[in-house]
Amino acid sequence: MATETMQAVVCHGPYDYRVEEIVRPQPGPGEILVKVGAAGICASDIKCFTGGMLFWGQDGKGGYCEAPVVAGHEFAGTVAALGEGAAERHDVAIGDHVVAEQIIPCGKCRFCKNGQYWMCEPHVIFGFKRHRGEGGMAEYMIYPANARVHKIDLRISKQEAAYIEPLACAMHAVDRGEITPGDTVVIAGVGNIGLCALQAARRYNPGQLIALDTKTYRLELARKLGADVAINPLEEDAVARVKSLTEGYGCDVYIEITGSAKAPQQGLAMIRRLGTLVAFSVLNEPATIDWNLVGDQKELNVHGSHLGPYCYPKTIRALAEGSIDVKSLISATFPLAEFGAAMEAARSGDNLKTMVLP
Repeated sequence: MATETMQAVVCHGPYDYRVEEIVRPQPGPGEILVKVGAAGICASDIKCFTGGMLFWGQDGKGGYCEAPVVAGHEFAGTVAALGEGAAERHDVAIGDHVVAEQIIPCGKCRFCKNGQYWMCEPHVIFGFKRHRGEGGMAEYMIYPANARVHKIDLRISKQEAAYIEPLACAMHAVDRGEITPGDTVVIAGVGNIGLCALQAARRYNPGQLIALDTKTYRLELARKLGADVAINPLEEDAVARVKSLTEGYGCDVYIEITGSAKAPQQGLAMIRRLGTLVAFSVLNEPATIDWNLVGDQKELNVHGSHLGPYCYPKTIRALAEGSIDVKSLISATFPLAEFGAAMEAARSGDNLKTMVLP
């Protein structure tokens, strides 16, 4: 019998992503073969594509990405085949709509054993690790035996389903903000995840919900999705404006999702004493901050936020019920074969979520 093949976007290095014909994978014990419905291009995909140090290290050595590897960690699809024991292990059947969390936990390290699987020490994330975590920009993909798999409500479209991963990340970032009713909350950066975080934060009944961004179209959409105030830091002094809205104190919570190395210092200057800053962004360059603001001057809570642990079930519910809107954030779709054009559109800054459809 001839070996079946499929199309996939294979990352070989910075600026070297190729649409290739590769062997269609077969599920081993505990594994699921998934026919991919849609896959999103994330800001971290763009940073990997453009040679970000986190992904490629110094002089191309020591980075996170292990190429060649099929790209893509925002995906969802339909169960096409099941390896031995996979149906029982994951409680799924052929034809089910399923998503896997972006990390494939080892289940053995101290973090996995403590239930902190999103901090798994080997830290294999789909789309970056050759053989161990091949991604979703392909016609088919494997959910490994250790993947955390969730069934998707049939009310959710295939494109919305590919938004589950970034929305879960936004949910976790907002949870880390520990928002209390009446708080003034700043969402810094209202791209895809920022606009999701904005909607998630609204559920905590903040007193003021403020969106920051340098792109007018994003600020307009932020207003439609629940922002009370929208500020462009290129057009006005954002720190002064937020302080003027809070009797001079500053915001209670600042959630940093800009991807800009300038944003952490802006946040530290903007937060009131004893406030909370959530650090979510992946930065391509080091950030310089006044560390005295964290300790001696303001005694701030600085919380990191990584991935979307324990947030997938509530994310799926929110999408199925329509309480969070991601349809209006999907602005461009391309066939898998046109990945080059899709990445160009994503990098242009003129789109929110760009997706490829196998």
